[in-house]
Amino acid sequence: MAAKVLIVDDEKSIRRTLREILEYEKYEVDEAADGMECLVKVKSGKYDVIILDIKMPNLDGTETLERLQILAPDIPVLMISGHATIDTAVEAVKKGAFDFISKPPDLNRLLITLRNALDHSHLVTEKKILKKKICKSNVQEIIGGSPAIAQIKDTIERVAPTDARVLVTGPNGTGKELVARWLHEKSPRRESSLIEVNCAAIPSELIESELFGHEKGSFTSAVKQRIGKFEQANGGTLFLDEIGDMSLSAQAKVLRALQENYIVRVGGDKAIKVDVRVIAATNKDLRKEIEEGRFREDLYHRLAVIIVSVPPLNERKEDIPLLVDHFSRAICEEYGVPQKKFEAKCLSALEEFNWTGNIRELRNVVERLIILSGKVVTVSDFQEYVYPPSTRKSRISELLSSFDDLDSLKHYIDKEYKRFKEEKY
Repeated sequence: MAAKVLIVDDEKSIRRTLREILEYEKYEVDEAADGMECLVKVKSGKYDVIILDIKMPNLDGTETLERLQILAPDIPVLMISGHATIDTAVEAVKKGAFDFISKPPDLNRLLITLRNALDHSHLVTEKKILKKKICKSNVQEIIGGSPAIAQIKDTIERVAPTDARVLVTGPNGTGKELVARWLHEKSPRRESSLIEVNCAAIPSELIESELFGHEKGSFTSAVKQRIGKFEQANGGTLFLDEIGDMSLSAQAKVLRALQENYIVRVGGDKAIKVDVRVIAATNKDLRKEIEEGRFREDLYHRLAVIIVSVPPLNERKEDIPLLVDHFSRAICEEYGVPQKKFEAKCLSALEEFNWTGNIRELRNVVERLIILSGKVVTVSDFQEYVYPPSTRKSRISELLSSFDDLDSLKHYIDKEYKRFKEEKY
């Protein structure tokens, strides 16, 4: 199949000449008269190489190149100009051009450069295909068969291929981060970065610098330029965890970035274009935060295009056996020991337990039981190692109160001791 080349030049004669040359060399050729037409064609069609003039009306080649780096970063771009200087060529390559050719182009140089650009494009494509084949996702599976988890998985499948913003809600420890990672993993942006920001862990006076970056000297400790998370996530996904803890001033700037698709570094005045999908998460009721003046309603509506609610573990206890099995396998593999079996009574006890710490607490408990128990994790292990000491004391008190007098208690102890000896020997 012939490679497809897009020629972008405001001079019709140049387009016609280049078309004749390239079609003679068996390339498929398309044309655009300016940068705006180029971007429209790239959005709707597939091209292997773009030949782009610098001096054009409406949108010049340099601005078009910057937008192509966001829209189609894998398509090599050959810049051409009749006003070529070394500085112009260097600047074009710095901005992402594959190469720079002066007008009128030398035919041999043009064809060689075009072939090199195609070879580079094919290598990039092959690398991505190979990476998909040999690299399994390192994102942990979402474990569970409950209706709530089935609905979350279905929502991810439907929403991930789009660029719709998603707000993930739910208590701490339920796995909101995992939902965000799967939204990225199943999206067209999965080859680019997923950048995570914990808004609750960053002081309010530093959050803007963290998100948008800063210029050297913009404040006392700004000894060098810093690239913010929005720029780092360009072409990929930005996950704003615990966004309910973000300051109002930072919220205003995030809102502007989402509206305009550009950011300005702290202490800077240059607008920087960014192409970022934002996923946010919170353990707070943002509607209540809005009513109390702590969260912007306009930002909420920008973020909450799709809302995914992750339920607490106490509302999906039927998932606990699956989660226990998954954590047991992972933990035993980590420690290099054979997987331990959880007896049915122990699993029942785990299902009846009040999981205030959700999935995170369950994993910690499974790890504790694996470390402290024998080959089989029993309900006795659960009672000894999971219940807090105060609870264990109350259980002993309850047992003692069930005996009428000391003689009946002594009789019970003698009987249990005899049974213990018989089982042991």
